Amino acid sequence: MIEEILPATVMAFDTFTDPPEAVLFPEEAELVRRAADKRRREFTTARHCVHRALERLGVPPSPVLTGAHGEPAWPPGVVGSITHCAGYRAAAVSAAPGAIGIDAEPEGPLPPGVLEAVAVAEECEQLRRLAAEHPGTSWDRILFSAKESVYKAWYPLARRWLDFQDAVIDLDPVRGTFEARLLVTGPRWQGRRVSGFTGRWMAGRGLVLTAIAVTAPPGARPATRPAA
Repeated sequence: MIEEILPATVMAFDTFTDPPEAVLFPEEAELVRRAADKRRREFTTARHCVHRALERLGVPPSPVLTGAHGEPAWPPGVVGSITHCAGYRAAAVSAAPGAIGIDAEPEGPLPPGVLEAVAVAEECEQLRRLAAEHPGTSWDRILFSAKESVYKAWYPLARRWLDFQDAVIDLDPVRGTFEARLLVTGPRWQGRRVSGFTGRWMAGRGLVLTAIAVTAPPGARPATRPAA
């Protein structure tokens, strides 16, 4: 499902269940040795998605551990992202330089108080407009998911924290895309300063998914998957 909103240079694998064949490398298993069963199952299936995505990329599966801030430590020459929520796990990887950010959320309104913590005033106004013009869609949840994807794409490039309110999201309800405008100084990449990100979103099967792939020099047009 997630690959529908990713460019062709990105390999992905997702699942709606915790398959019994999902296993961890010993080094990965050590990371969740003391974790609760729910967390261990999430982690195991997410790493299973990672291993399968790496295979699709032509990279032999290997332990994917965590960095100093809990981020995935990808094999040399690989960038990627992992997401999981109730009933869904996914991973996306690429051998192109850059960064990837993917996020999955259960479809439905955000819990009380969350929107106020993550959105700026112009985003709240945008959500009111979208709700009036396109009712029946969880626009607040899509906004939240987009901000999660922004952070996951930002961190490998900047290696520093980005607050929810440090980026403004502009959602396109027709094209299923979004633009993220950074309100802080972005990192330099491929010789230029990153000032924002472009991503895609989709909703279906009880989920909201968002994805960002920074895998081409600024100004280049990324390849996209052919329509089914």
